[in-house]
Amino acid sequence: MGKVLAVCMSPAKGTAKRNVGQAELVENHGLKGDAHAGNWHRQVSLLSHQKIEAFRARGAKVVDGDFGENLVVDGIDFSSLPVGTIFHSGDVILEMTQIGKECHNGCQIFQTMGDCIMPREGVFARVIHGGVISAGDELNVR
Repeated sequence: MGKVLAVCMSPAKGTAKRNVGQAELVENHGLKGDAHAGNWHRQVSLLSHQKIEAFRARGAKVVDGDFGENLVVDGIDFSSLPVGTIFHSGDVILEMTQIGKECHNGCQIFQTMGDCIMPREGVFARVIHGGVISAGDELNVR
């Protein structure tokens, strides 16, 4: 079991995601109002809070959303789980579809730190069943 610490969105591609605290997840779409939502396999991005904290310990000055993640979750090591893993929180059901991604060429974090954790630690999911998710909610692995 994990705990959602932040729910992050960006209104337009190319802009940083910021913690909005709560969002509606739309079935087969993603976070309502997020620029990266759509009918594809990377509707929601998730990142472990522990991985962000380890990166901060190396001197990175990052806030929730800086890695492009939608959900920051405490207590789950996403990159250790297989593609196909199901997560649920209240009515929301997510299915993990991808582990990691290619980082944007010269992303701000990589330029500053010489490294970025999203390519190996971030995961992506599609929304199987929608609902509202908020900071403070439990996220369970099925």
